[in-house]
Amino acid sequence: MMLQIPQVLSPDQVAQCRRLMDAAEWVDGNVTSGRQSALAKRNEQLPEGSPVARQVGDFILDALGKSPAFIAAALPLKVFPPLFNRYGGGQAFGTHIDNAIRMLRGSDFRVRSDLSCTLFLTDPADYDGGELIIQDTFGEHSVKLAAGDMVLYPSSSEHRVTPVTRGARVSSFFWLQSMVRDDGQRRLLYDLDQSIQGLVPTLGNDHAQVIKLTGVYHNLLRRWADC
Repeated sequence: MMLQIPQVLSPDQVAQCRRLMDAAEWVDGNVTSGRQSALAKRNEQLPEGSPVARQVGDFILDALGKSPAFIAAALPLKVFPPLFNRYGGGQAFGTHIDNAIRMLRGSDFRVRSDLSCTLFLTDPADYDGGELIIQDTFGEHSVKLAAGDMVLYPSSSEHRVTPVTRGARVSSFFWLQSMVRDDGQRRLLYDLDQSIQGLVPTLGNDHAQVIKLTGVYHNLLRRWADC
C-alpha cells in the first residue's frame, strides 16, 4: 500500500526545521548506503546522529505520533530515527530497493524495514525534478508533494529519485517496522479502519454495527500482529 499523508508538519514547523537544517553541515549521502545503493546514489545528507538531525528527527517523530492517518496505515512497532537528504545540481538516486534490516550505528537498535517514508521539506515550486518514482504491481507512481506532506510505501518496492535540475530538494527519509508484517493484511486493516471511521459520524460509536466491525478489526489485528 502506498499512501500520501498531508500536513504531517505545518508550514511554520517546516520553516523551523529548515532553519536548523540549512545552517548545518552536510556530507556525502553515501555514508548510509548499502553496496548496491552506493552505485546509484548522488546526494548530500545530514550526518547520522548529528545534533541537528536528532533535534529535527525527534520533532518529526513527535508529529507522527499525533497523526491518526500514519498510525492507522503503518501500525508502527519501531521507527528508525529520521535521516535527511538534499539533492541539487543534477543529483539523483537510481533505481534501488531499501535494505531489509536497518541498524542504528553504535547501538543494538535495529528495525525490519517494512515501510519506507519520505517527508518533503521543500515547496515543489522551488525545484525542478526530484520526483520520487515508486514501482509496484500497478506500474510507476510519481510523487512530488507539498512541504510538510509525507508518502508511505512498502520498502520492498523498487524506487528512485529523478535528477534535480533547478534549486534543491530537501526531505526526511526513514523506515519502520510494522506490528503487521504483511502489506496485504495492513491494507485490509487500514480499509476496515477507514470504513469504521466513516460510519461513526452517522451511526455513533455505540451503534451495534460499529461495535461489531470494531471488534472484527481488533480480532484481525490480534491474529496478525507481532509485537
